[in-house]
Amino acid sequence: MKRSGTPHPDPAAFIQAHLPISPVPVIPEILLHTAGPASGLWRLAGRGEGDPAPYWAYPWAGGAVLARHLLDRPEVVAGRRVVDLGSGSGLVAIAAAKAGAAAVTAVDVDANAIAAIGLNAAINGVNILAVAADIIEAPPPEETDILAVGDLFYDSALALGVMAFLRRCQASGIEVLIGDPHRAYLPQGALQRIATHAVADFGAGSSGGAVQAGVFSLS
Repeated sequence: MKRSGTPHPDPAAFIQAHLPISPVPVIPEILLHTAGPASGLWRLAGRGEGDPAPYWAYPWAGGAVLARHLLDRPEVVAGRRVVDLGSGSGLVAIAAAKAGAAAVTAVDVDANAIAAIGLNAAINGVNILAVAADIIEAPPPEETDILAVGDLFYDSALALGVMAFLRRCQASGIEVLIGDPHRAYLPQGALQRIATHAVADFGAGSSGGAVQAGVFSLS
């Protein structure tokens, strides 16, 4: 738990001061503020049960594989409107913008992630609309051509909610792209593999070693 009376730091100022900028492994085109052992991340993220885990502070493999795919295949998003669900650091959103997307919206439930996305977008010279919201119970987003989902199948309840939302998006005409390194609750039987890339996976609590991650569409 955070000590009572300890002021909550300003997210953007904390990230700039304590999370150094570095290229994403296997995606050197993109720079991110990334947490390290000396970042003292708990001072921003908190240690209470109600504090969201700071997933935004690391490049997860699902986002990394999607970002690599979009940079290698810019025609997938060029001229199209993209929403990045559970954006975290903004890695996928930044890749989509760099690949020529007409408009990119990054959505995350964590306000600290929104601060990180703004800083990371600026570092990479792209324009991204960052929105703090939980949209998986909402109707499909309007004026959206592609919904990108990186690494949201690590929890059973979350996976069920996300899949229901993705199906609604697909039914409304939105193309769905999923990046995932085969987390426990990835519904592989409902997906079609598009590509595979070896990417680093800091978010899994590893030392950042390479894993084989996939890019999928909904069957």
